Amino acid sequence: MSAQIIAVANQKGGVGKTTTTVNLAASLAARKQRVLVIDLDPQGNATTGSGIDKAAIEQGVYQVVLGDTDIRSAVIRSESGGYDVLAANRALAGAEVELVQEIAREIRLKNALQAVDSDYDFVLIDCPPSLTLLTLNGLVAANGVIVPMLCEYYALEGISDLVATVRKIRQAINPKLDVTGIVRTMYDGRSRLVVEVSEQLKQHFGNLMFDTTIPRNIRLAEAPSHGMPALAYDASAKGAKAYLALAEELMKRVGKTV
Repeated sequence: MSAQIIAVANQKGGVGKTTTTVNLAASLAARKQRVLVIDLDPQGNATTGSGIDKAAIEQGVYQVVLGDTDIRSAVIRSESGGYDVLAANRALAGAEVELVQEIAREIRLKNALQAVDSDYDFVLIDCPPSLTLLTLNGLVAANGVIVPMLCEYYALEGISDLVATVRKIRQAINPKLDVTGIVRTMYDGRSRLVVEVSEQLKQHFGNLMFDTTIPRNIRLAEAPSHGMPALAYDASAKGAKAYLALAEELMKRVGKTV
């Protein structure tokens, strides 16, 4: 059976893309799913958040997208999260420049993933917070997009831009791409503004909204003092339970057995 390949993307920064990626990966793994996380951000936060020293990486997503190594050779196991990682570090920033000159530069990741398509149930791609060539590779490789977002002013505008981008990519390059769902992160139901924006989102996007919200008090997975998903750090925490609920909701949404 083919993997469900999902890009975690939002062109706005600071909305919890990396936190969502690593915690959702760990929660899916806890539900007996085979998971691969691909870190497409040169900052390498998903790599660090998975307990992997990005400074020690010899083979990662940079080498894979440039065709210097195969994906199986580059995958690293996250012992804290229970999933596999295709890691990244600052060297990945150079791929943007190098890929410009390459043929079929937007499908490099898609082609590489074909070798491991049957090895995983889920592939989660942590995308950079802008529409770069790396983000384009992630969206072209994916068949779904999860959009983490904050319930704040301009939220509708930002997510509308991303939905328009997904629509353009679906029409031009990847007809399988669609929005899997929108997840509200760092959610604080005590805030009137948060509740009002949340209601606007539900009215505007309807069934695209995940029912699960991620509470503001979750300990960030990429925090240097932790370096692991919340589920591994404290399984009883509200945030850890929220991501488990999100994983189960996602599995039902894509037709995986819970």
